[in-house]
Amino acid sequence: MWNINSFYLIIFSSEKGDIARGTDFTATLPLPHTTAIDFRFPKSFLKHETRHLSEHKNIARCARFSADGRFVATGSADTSIKLFEVSKIKQMLLPEAKDGPVRPIIRTYYDHIQDTHNVRSVSFHPSGDFLLAGTDHAIPHLYDINTFQCYLSANIPDTSPSGAINQAYILVGSMYVTASKDGAIRLWDGITANCVRSITAAHGTAEATSAIFTKDHRFILSCGKDSTIKLWEVGSGRLIKQYLGAMHTQLRCQAIFNETEEFILSIDELSNEIVIWDAITTEKVAKWPSNHVGAPRWLEHSPIESAFISCGTDRSVRFWK
Repeated sequence: MWNINSFYLIIFSSEKGDIARGTDFTATLPLPHTTAIDFRFPKSFLKHETRHLSEHKNIARCARFSADGRFVATGSADTSIKLFEVSKIKQMLLPEAKDGPVRPIIRTYYDHIQDTHNVRSVSFHPSGDFLLAGTDHAIPHLYDINTFQCYLSANIPDTSPSGAINQAYILVGSMYVTASKDGAIRLWDGITANCVRSITAAHGTAEATSAIFTKDHRFILSCGKDSTIKLWEVGSGRLIKQYLGAMHTQLRCQAIFNETEEFILSIDELSNEIVIWDAITTEKVAKWPSNHVGAPRWLEHSPIESAFISCGTDRSVRFWK
């Protein structure tokens, strides 16, 4: 039985452990669980087909796959969260079945939301039993997937308006990385609820809009409103690589890896395109029309296969495979 207190507490007011970029620091980290990928040979990113999946009543702001790739959740400015079954999404892409149209939505949560804040981010716990939602409120909301009961921290910190959560991402149930309006990228101990380190001004004076771990937990990929995507080393806080050539200064755009971490995907707001870079060379290898009316707000890639979700200001959710 998972102890929910070990992974839902996040405090955004703490500045302890702040470091300047490039400054060495030490802390206990999860050990790598995956083998490094060989990037020595050039790769190509195959063209994907896309299909309209669903719509929210307001801007579709975020999405997240479960760790096993079986489910995907989307969140919206209408305060709702939708839960989809990926196998049924794939069935929907096939020619019409004899039994009629396939409905991939398992449940849409409206009445169970405990506040009226916009849903900015969603994240599954590795157990698959809980969903963490970041909103305009400074404290993340943890929901039981089955009952959708909401759990909140008993210790509510003093926070400023700049402390709203843009992303709260669970890693193996004991560590989080977050990106916030104040421009910092922070790592949090999920057991003690302490901020164990912070990369301040990760994107200059611009807002940091997303942050994710690599699978081996050694690096963090971040995105900001300075139109840059950056790869950071967790153990030292050093900037390793930058990915340039896509404009994102207005929306809270995401930067994500594909399932093998050979490629990075993000959004160009001006051209309304999905842009793909080679993760090692930092060169752009492809760009596709998003098929949204207006630039997408969020991208989320499956952890197990070549498929991803895009969410748009046009309220729509699209599936790519």
